[in-house]
Amino acid sequence: MNTDIKQKFCDLLGEERVLFQEPMNRHTTFRIGGPAEVFLVPESVEQICGALKLCREEQLPYFILGNGSNLLVSDSGYRGVIIQMDRNMGKIELEGTEIRACAGALLSSIAAAARKASLTGFEFAGGIPGTLGGAVVMNAGAYGGEMKDVLKEVTVMTAEGDIRTLPAQQLELGYRTSIIRKAGYLVLEAVIALEEGDPQVIQAKMKELADKRTEKQPLEYPSAGSTFKRPEGHFAGKLIMDSGLRGYRVGGAQVSEKHCGFVINTGGATAKDVRELIDHVVRTVEEKFGVTLEPEVKFLGEF
Repeated sequence: MNTDIKQKFCDLLGEERVLFQEPMNRHTTFRIGGPAEVFLVPESVEQICGALKLCREEQLPYFILGNGSNLLVSDSGYRGVIIQMDRNMGKIELEGTEIRACAGALLSSIAAAARKASLTGFEFAGGIPGTLGGAVVMNAGAYGGEMKDVLKEVTVMTAEGDIRTLPAQQLELGYRTSIIRKAGYLVLEAVIALEEGDPQVIQAKMKELADKRTEKQPLEYPSAGSTFKRPEGHFAGKLIMDSGLRGYRVGGAQVSEKHCGFVINTGGATAKDVRELIDHVVRTVEEKFGVTLEPEVKFLGEF
């Protein structure tokens, strides 16, 4: 990428919001990843629009990053532009029994805001390690709750740069999918509709779910959360365990002994380690049970 283009990003966002050769292990929950050629931290929708417009005009590859909770970045990094939508785009507002939040708001922060306002319905999302934008795209869920249960509307940007507000009924929310993902829209903000509740009951429910996560998930290690989608009629973790892969390692990457559905970074794991381990798990489970596991983790860069 030439110096003129880099300067255009600096002029657009301000030099303090443009980083070059930024290590991506600082921005993923796996704590893995080589450098991003250009890393942008916009603070407004206008800056996001401008950055995307520049990427299209200059034909630059780009990737929208939340808090990096479902992502494996190549050891060689990413040759292109990373546009972060995390705490820099994390505004949360209460509107009666509804919460309006920007795409970069953490689900845990939204759940905390709901709890403080004595609003119930979002307890399930309090421990999901991700941002609202990614959760909407993938219809994230846990412990019997899903985003489709609480979403009222979502404001998106189309590939052409148009901004639209879509009611939840038009989002085609299914298991780990939505019209947003299929159409390549960018989530800007969403409205979550909740109900008034008893603050003590809400707090107790959130604690119960947090305790379950701590008991069953390897939260003490860096990971990307649940590594595989749930195959129809099966549980990925059980298939992996029954394949004899509990604790299986490649370099610093390991199938968690605590929950076989998680691949963890035990320390110093490379993206190559993780990818080889995931591929080995997929092959082994298919050979033993005839079930093809599909990774939930996105792979960014060259593998």
